[in-house]
This record gives sequence, structure tokens and C-alpha cells, in this order.
Amino acid sequence: MKEASAFSPGHLTGFFQICDYDENPLKKGSRGSGFSIPLGVNTTVRVEPAECISTKITINGEATLEAFVSENVANRMLSKLDSLYEVSVEHDIKTPLGAGFGSSGGGALSLALALNEALDLGMSSVDAAQVAHLAEIECKTGLGTVIAEFTGGFGALIKPGAPGIGETVNFNHNTELRAVYLPFGPIPTKEALSDELLRHRINELGGKFVDEIHKDPSPVLFMDLSRRFAEHVGLITPRLRAVLDKTDEASIPCSMAMFGEVLFSLVEEDQVLKLVEVLREAAPEQKVIVTWIEAKGAHLI
Repeated sequence: MKEASAFSPGHLTGFFQICDYDENPLKKGSRGSGFSIPLGVNTTVRVEPAECISTKITINGEATLEAFVSENVANRMLSKLDSLYEVSVEHDIKTPLGAGFGSSGGGALSLALALNEALDLGMSSVDAAQVAHLAEIECKTGLGTVIAEFTGGFGALIKPGAPGIGETVNFNHNTELRAVYLPFGPIPTKEALSDELLRHRINELGGKFVDEIHKDPSPVLFMDLSRRFAEHVGLITPRLRAVLDKTDEASIPCSMAMFGEVLFSLVEEDQVLKLVEVLREAAPEQKVIVTWIEAKGAHLI
């Protein structure tokens, strides 16, 4: 039996443009802006020769038959071999599932990196990451998540596509910058990306805002554009609206994660306590998370 582990950071997206019309799935993706956080997905794989291929997947200790993206990745990696293997996959996910933190992309990416190592496939990390991108595109669970998490940091995707094909730009930022978020629940990415009216609203502003942040890569502008984008797209729920009204009254810029019923902000460290107090008062039943920007992208551990 061979074992390998990999980690992918979580990622929050403020705004984006859908770019999925190219016939080559490696060139499909998005342009957008967001940041990675140190809470993400740890994946451990164990492989051993077998008489037939089998894949068993657990998420946070619970066996599942619905990890379609991870199954897609495993099948793609195993198809590169002549031998048959039994594969055990353990995903440990530290962010809310389906709530805009890139958990499916992070699971796919960390799995691809770990399987490449455990199966001795000899692929580069970029090639392995491309397998994860292909799985996300095929399963319609994400567009630019894999390349964003592969890169890490706070920045923008300025050219769509998989790692090695798309282009990212990382922004310099104050190390005192903190990410604060308040999660309520999920919004299904697959359904959102299939809604033609929603796709139209996204692309009305998404590309323009990416160009703006590329010219002036500041956290202040990022938060302003993110909020304007969220308002335009029109997915803000009543629960989020109630909390946003309170943060607006406190003059602290906040927005909604794409896609998730999650309020987030990037603030200087001296603003964190004030924001946390406002959020706890506005939504006392929810947990407020304070973290930082994770500069390092997905990697073996």
C-alpha cells in the first residue's frame, strides 16, 4: 500500500466573468478576483494493487457516494495506468460545503496531487492540477476555482483556463489584512451556472470589474466591486441583507461570496474586533470566522 496527502486552500470569490464557450475544456474557466484562506481541504489517499478498480471516498469521516468531482478525478488518474488499483480517499474539509469556499475544487485539486504521488504517475503539479480543472468543468461545479487555489494569495484571474493555461495575478497587500466571514448556507454552483438570466447578469459586470481591479489592485476597491457585483447579480438573501444593513451602518465594507450564502470582508486588523461585534449582534446564532490570506497554493504535505 502507498499513501500520499495534499492540501488545497479554500478560496472566496468576490466577482467573476464566465468564460466557458471554448471547445477545449482546458481553456474554459473564468476571469475574476478573490483570495485564498488557510482553511481548506486536506486529502489523504491510499492505493494498492487489486483485481478490479474501486474507489472509496469519505468526507469528514463519513462515507459518500456523491463525491462526483473526486470520482471523476480518480477515474481520470487511474485511466493513465495499465494496472488496476483499489483507492481510498479521505477528504478533511474545514470550510462549509457548497457555500462559496471552493470545496469541490479543493477536493479535486488535492486529490489529483495526492494520487499523482501515490500512483507514481510522474506528472508535473501543473498537469495534475489540470486533471482537477477538467473534472470541475465536466461536473459543472466550478470554473476558475482550481487555478485560484493552485495559485493561492489575493489576486485576479485575468485569462481563463486551467493551471498552465489561464493567467493569474497576485496583488501585494498589507500583512495586517484579515479575512472575516459569516456563513449561513450553500447555494448550488451547478444550478447557478446553468441559469441563463443569472449568467447574463454576471457577465454584464464581471469582466469590467476584473479589468478595474487589475489596474488598481487594492483591498478597498476589491470590496467595493464585490458588493456592487453582489447587488447587481441579485442573489443576496434576506438573512444576508439584514446583516449587510448592520455592517453598512457601521461603515464596514462587506459582500456576499460567489456562490454561497456567506458574508465576507477583507479588513485591516484594527477593524476586526468592531466587525466581529457587529456580526455577532446581527446574527448571534452564526459562527464568525477570522482568518488571513493564504499565500501558498495547493501542495503535497
